[in-house]
Amino acid sequence: MNGDIDCDAEAGSARRRPLWTVPTAAGMVVGMGALIALTIWGLSDARPTGESLGLDIAAGVLGCVLSPVLLWRPVTCALGLTLLATLSPAATPAATLGALLVAQRRGFPVAVAVAAAGIAAHAVQGIWRPSGGISFGWWLVLITVGYGALVGWGALARARHALVASLRERARRAEAEQGRRVAEGRMLERTRIAREMHDVLAHRLSLLATYAGALEYRPDSPPEQLSRAAGVVRAGAHQALDELRDVINLLRDEDTAEGHDPGGRPQPVLADLPRLVDESRDAGGRVRLRDGVVDPDALPAAAGRTAYRVVQEGLTNARKHAAGRPVQVTLEGRPGGRLVIDIRNPLPEDGAATSITPGTGTGLVGLTERVQLAGGRLDHEVTAGEFRLRAWLPWPA
Repeated sequence: MNGDIDCDAEAGSARRRPLWTVPTAAGMVVGMGALIALTIWGLSDARPTGESLGLDIAAGVLGCVLSPVLLWRPVTCALGLTLLATLSPAATPAATLGALLVAQRRGFPVAVAVAAAGIAAHAVQGIWRPSGGISFGWWLVLITVGYGALVGWGALARARHALVASLRERARRAEAEQGRRVAEGRMLERTRIAREMHDVLAHRLSLLATYAGALEYRPDSPPEQLSRAAGVVRAGAHQALDELRDVINLLRDEDTAEGHDPGGRPQPVLADLPRLVDESRDAGGRVRLRDGVVDPDALPAAAGRTAYRVVQEGLTNARKHAAGRPVQVTLEGRPGGRLVIDIRNPLPEDGAATSITPGTGTGLVGLTERVQLAGGRLDHEVTAGEFRLRAWLPWPA
């Protein structure tokens, strides 16, 4: 429905403005003058009487002069030329041209009405100025067929013009829609990358908080241990700053290539879990990994990246809210089934969270959304004195 309205609006705007230039109108006058001259010449041979010839010349000149007005006032001028055609056949070329232009630039009912007026005018003309060599009945049939052909031709041209205008409008809208989709895709990709970097920063900062806490609460540690912890904090701070700089550059850069992360770093997958666990252990975490995954290389990269983020978020939460408590990570799955991730840790003995770093409380919300986008499901609950996080991810064969 909207497309039809647009087509009518386009056609309406086309009707309100001149479609031809002055040279075209001049050429139209010349062509119409030639047709009228041929018509008058034929009439002069058939009817040499001076009165009829003078009337035909006057009607022809008037029709030639009025024909350019059809470009701006097609209906009014066409009806005037039709009325003139009742007096002389010399006005027939201009009257038929008027019917054609009306059919091209006005609706079908208006074109039919103008054509009917033209047929009636020529019927009157045939009565008081009959054409020799043909009966009035056949004359009227030929006139009707001619006007019908003009209306059909004009309606076809009008429909084609409306179709072309509609296709142009659709192409313009499609181009604009494509541009909008590209912009939305770029924004979604930048958001995804920023979310990845947020997870990495949260994990790294929690590790730094753990090392800093050890330095604060164990100032009597051997110098080599203090030096090692301080070195880890320094290196981690530099890495966190680099990653934060990448996020800022990403948010400023409008031309980040889709599918590429800032800095060109490869995204982690399931095979990187041992390294993640080792980092937590180096920070003093008590992490146990039970890997029962069959053929981990067969897991799609997107699912592997989601699994990595699930484990990373689980370890970060355990480090924030249950520091010093053991964490057990269990993975099971095979191609053609699903990957199951189970992370559990006991709650603090006093029942209160021992948060090292403050959190926003939205980590699990974002993680749930990430898992759902991957076609999986994530649950978390507190049961039997422990916090349990479970995720299920599809693993196509």
